[in-house]
Amino acid sequence: MSQAQLAQRIQALEESSTLGMTKKARELAAQGHKVISLSVGEPDFKTPAHICEAAKKAIDDGFHGYSPVAGYPDLRMAIANKLKRDNNLEWGSENIVVSTGAKHSLANAIAALINPGDEVIIFSPYWVSYSEMVKLAEGTSVIVQGAFDNNFKVTPEQFEAAITPKTKMVMFASPNNPTGSVYTESELRDIANVVARHENIYVLADEIYEYINFTQGGHFSIGSIPEIKERVITVNGVAKGHAMTGWRIGFIAAAKWIADGIEKLQGQVTSGTNSIAQKAAVAAFNGSLDHAYEMKAAYDRRRKLVVEKLREIPGFKVNMPDGAFYAFPDISYYFGKTDGTTVIKDSDDFCSWLLADAFVATVAGSGFGAPDCMRISTAAADEQLVESCDRIKAAVAKLK
Repeated sequence: MSQAQLAQRIQALEESSTLGMTKKARELAAQGHKVISLSVGEPDFKTPAHICEAAKKAIDDGFHGYSPVAGYPDLRMAIANKLKRDNNLEWGSENIVVSTGAKHSLANAIAALINPGDEVIIFSPYWVSYSEMVKLAEGTSVIVQGAFDNNFKVTPEQFEAAITPKTKMVMFASPNNPTGSVYTESELRDIANVVARHENIYVLADEIYEYINFTQGGHFSIGSIPEIKERVITVNGVAKGHAMTGWRIGFIAAAKWIADGIEKLQGQVTSGTNSIAQKAAVAAFNGSLDHAYEMKAAYDRRRKLVVEKLREIPGFKVNMPDGAFYAFPDISYYFGKTDGTTVIKDSDDFCSWLLADAFVATVAGSGFGAPDCMRISTAAADEQLVESCDRIKAAVAKLK
């Protein structure tokens, strides 16, 4: 038997480039190398104590059984209150489905709405799993590239030009992974105007980095625009803003018929998500956001530190990210150069070479739809970030 026996849908899938690079970094570290991994998008903070205490209480209180498919009522209500408080979104508990992470929520929404042959417009650069989720649903990804000079953001004109009679959905993240770009309220209203003119298009808005936003205007949810509210699926969770990656709690908020469809799908695939994690998430959504603001301040400091250091490296082109915890430099200056042994053909070569030469794990931009770039996570201690940038600078000096 061989992998050829796997279903075609699995054979066609690409491996997650972020998880793939993280795996290689761990293998090198296990061999005794001092690897600094900046490949994974994970806060380096511990989950706040009051959230952990809520989980312990849930265990003591006996929440050991299966949970409702769409989530516990108190969690769905807490999410509804959070959406009203933070996002100007008026949804009730019946409009919310809790899933095993925002990644699961995105996959559910695509599977519930996309038919074979439907087109999904994806604003690029995009998170590595978007196009693969569309592929699993037998849809067609239509990639629209945001320009470096526009901070990687797609314009309404680009969006409209990509629409065809087969377009069913547009999906994007703001703040963005991998670029850190943030769409302003004005920009999102312009995008919403395009959606409003095309009544069969749905918006899948990934807002998982909502609290890590450094812009003066702050976060704006496209789902709060009344004209298109019924066609927006808002996805969020606790991973980034509450430092709860391993707890695996995400959610969608959408029109009831969409939420019902997702609940139906989830009921046949995973059922309700972890009961203890749900009770912890109630505390996260109902509690103070002081921890989120503290983490945001640290990420703000780190992005400035890393961008300053990267701009010292000859040939690197670097935008200042407005959100999330990534830097996304254009490294194409080094394509075609060599250290005498290895020729750097593309970003995949560059990142693999950098890991082998400098023991710094980054992620090639190719998996994000931006093959001239690489992603660096700034969710690490300041000292590690400085050392990583110094290692990178020393390494690329060998390329001629």
